[in-house]
Amino acid sequence: MSHTKILTKKKKNIALIAHDERKQDLIEWVKFNKGTLSQHNLFGTGTTGSLITRELGLKVKTFLSGPLGGDQQIGAKIAEGEIDFLIFFWDPLESNPHDPDVKALLRITVVWNIPVACNRATADFLISSSLLSEEYKRSVIDYAKRYGT
Repeated sequence: MSHTKILTKKKKNIALIAHDERKQDLIEWVKFNKGTLSQHNLFGTGTTGSLITRELGLKVKTFLSGPLGGDQQIGAKIAEGEIDFLIFFWDPLESNPHDPDVKALLRITVVWNIPVACNRATADFLISSSLLSEEYKRSVIDYAKRYGT
């Protein structure tokens, strides 16, 4: 299978998303990591991004709320190469009407081989990695060749 290398710059484009039941966890995590996160470009779904800006003063480019298409918008930005990293505190025990959107978003992170954390422990490991502040060449399977597009 053919692969393509994609360069991720030192300053990352990081998307932050949290389901309602996990928003406070994400706010606490962002507050703890504010210094590090402030060195990168931040993106978020509507409610989550607005909360981070209002409560912590960090600039976050916001999209629609997740159930209204924000998860899909962030997925599109991943596919377009504009998001390098995803922190998504989701609630696996709560059924959401936009569960297919969540699955699609997680699928696209795998397709484009970007780091993704769905819980605080993984987010802690990712943000403390020395790779966060370095250029990084990620290897992406060339699905276009595989599927003839």
